[in-house]
Amino acid sequence: SHIIDPTLSSIGLLLILHSVNSFFKTLVDHEVTVELKNDIQIKGTLKSVDQYLNIKLDDIQVVEELKYPHLSSVKNVFIRGSVVRYVHLPGGAVDTALLEDATRREAAQQAQKTK
Repeated sequence: SHIIDPTLSSIGLLLILHSVNSFFKTLVDHEVTVELKNDIQIKGTLKSVDQYLNIKLDDIQVVEELKYPHLSSVKNVFIRGSVVRYVHLPGGAVDTALLEDATRREAAQQAQKTK
């Protein structure tokens, strides 16, 4: 989990959430694993993410299917953002250099605005 600086302004927090949302949108149609706060892990194709970080997955598979047999017939899910603990991303789908560069640029822009 991420620790958010309590001194962040509400605008700063909105910018972070917008950046995270934009990042997840680049992963649409990639396979991800969503780990829920109740320890269920669901693997599937990311179809959408909204501003609340709600997630839609298609062609899902529950990681420990024997533990959760009631989910075996489910093929598509909508996951409320507030119940997500982690989203495990495919290694090749994330350009970390590009992500780091975008983060640096956004931080520099915010620093300029506060001067």
